[in-house]
Amino acid sequence: MTIRTRRERERAEREQLIITAARELAEAEGWDAVTTRRLAAEIEYSQPVLYSHFKGKDAIMAAVAVQGFAELAAGLREARAAAAGPRETLAAVGGAYTAFARRRPALYDAMFTHHVGLPFATPEAPAALREAFGELLRAVEPVAGADGAPDLLTETYWAGLHGLVTLMRSGRLPEDAHERRLALLNARFTSGV
Repeated sequence: MTIRTRRERERAEREQLIITAARELAEAEGWDAVTTRRLAAEIEYSQPVLYSHFKGKDAIMAAVAVQGFAELAAGLREARAAAAGPRETLAAVGGAYTAFARRRPALYDAMFTHHVGLPFATPEAPAALREAFGELLRAVEPVAGADGAPDLLTETYWAGLHGLVTLMRSGRLPEDAHERRLALLNARFTSGV
C-alpha cells in the first residue's frame, strides 16, 4: 500500500468517524447538542481536524443526511422487492418509509427538516437522494394511472408520508391511529387499481 493510499483510507475513516459520532450524538441528545467542539471531544481529535473534513456543522449534517438517504433507499428497495402486487408494494414502501422516520428521528430531521444545503429534485442531487426518490417512484408508478404524471404523484405521496410522520412526531396526531392513516393514504393512491 502506498503512503498516499494509506492517507486517503485514514482520511475516509476519520470522516466516517465524525459522521457516526454526529449521528449518535444527535439521536441521543438532538441536533442542538452536536457542535464541532463536542464532536472533537467525542472522537478525540482537534476541531481543526474536523474542519479539515467539513466546513462546519451544516456540512456534517449534510453528510449524515446523504448516508440516511442511502439507508432509506435500501429499506424502501427491500420492502418493494418483498411485496407482491401494486397495492401491497405501495403499502410496504409507505410502511418502510414511516418506520424509518420513526426509528431514526434525528437522522430523518437531518434529511428532511433541517436546512443542510442539499439540492433536491435536480440533476445535482446526490445519488442517494435520487435513489430514495426512485424507490418511491417505482412503488407509485404502477398505481399512477393514465394521467402521465408519476413524478408529481410520487411527490404528493411522499408529502403525505412526510406529513403523517411530522404531525405524529410533533404530537399533533396520536400514534395509535398511525396504521389506519397510512392505510387510508395508500387506499387513496390505489383506488383505481
